[in-house]
Amino acid sequence: MRLFRRVVLPFIALGLSACGASAQAALSSSNQASHHTVGSATVKPNGTASPIATSTPTAAVIDAAYVADELGYVEAAIRSGDTEEVEFAALGERQQRAYHLLAAHPDWVPAVLAAVPAAVRSAVQDNLTAAQQIDTLNGARSALPHWRIIAPPTAETLMGYYNEAQQAYGVPWQYLAAINLIETNMGRIQGLSSAGAQGPMQFMPATWAYYGHGDVNNPHDAILAAGRYLHAHGAPADMNRAVYAYNPSWLYVRAIMLYARQMLADSRAYLGYYNWQVYVQTTSGEVLLPVGFSG
Repeated sequence: MRLFRRVVLPFIALGLSACGASAQAALSSSNQASHHTVGSATVKPNGTASPIATSTPTAAVIDAAYVADELGYVEAAIRSGDTEEVEFAALGERQQRAYHLLAAHPDWVPAVLAAVPAAVRSAVQDNLTAAQQIDTLNGARSALPHWRIIAPPTAETLMGYYNEAQQAYGVPWQYLAAINLIETNMGRIQGLSSAGAQGPMQFMPATWAYYGHGDVNNPHDAILAAGRYLHAHGAPADMNRAVYAYNPSWLYVRAIMLYARQMLADSRAYLGYYNWQVYVQTTSGEVLLPVGFSG
């Protein structure tokens, strides 16, 4: 009997995102008004800021060579032992934007793959393919979701939870991180899935009653429960089977495997993924949901 059933989840939607130059241009222009947009918050004349969902601007003149340069740089920097921890927020943002742009221009893919350095080519291919799996599974929404976007636990804190689950249940932490990424963007998304799943690892109530200990919305408790569930369904010996039990979609399984493979190859890949923000693809275009958004 499958206790954990849901197909449509609050995944991270991938699509077209603006380049830094066009975003800065839009920001510069909007700052001329007394009621203007700064980043992801609407700033009112009295100086108070109110987080809102903001549509990403259309990218300026950018081509495959630009995307190849961006991905070649950020993927190498993320994996470099010389990169300081404070740099990962900007690197993760640039990484995510470049993949969004590439996903929106599939005709650029051959040229980009040919141009990126060989050392990061497999990372680019895996991340792009994972995004395609999620896009296919997710589709576009007709309206913004009823979510609340919060700041996640620190990368170090989450890593501690993943390692605790790995030690307890033998599930490699990279798979837990990949599930956490796809399900709620490392816990940034608070809200029910369309099927009623909840918490940072998205458990159905009946599944949580069987495998969960504590609070389904607590990241520590939820990650431990995910490790418990995966172990009961074949992990670590058969991760494909275990992840399919978690969400019965081979699109989902392939995305998890690809993200996990990058973290297995280099643990610093996790720090890039950790800094990805929440975007949703709607029928009207892509929308960034900043921290503080409440739908």
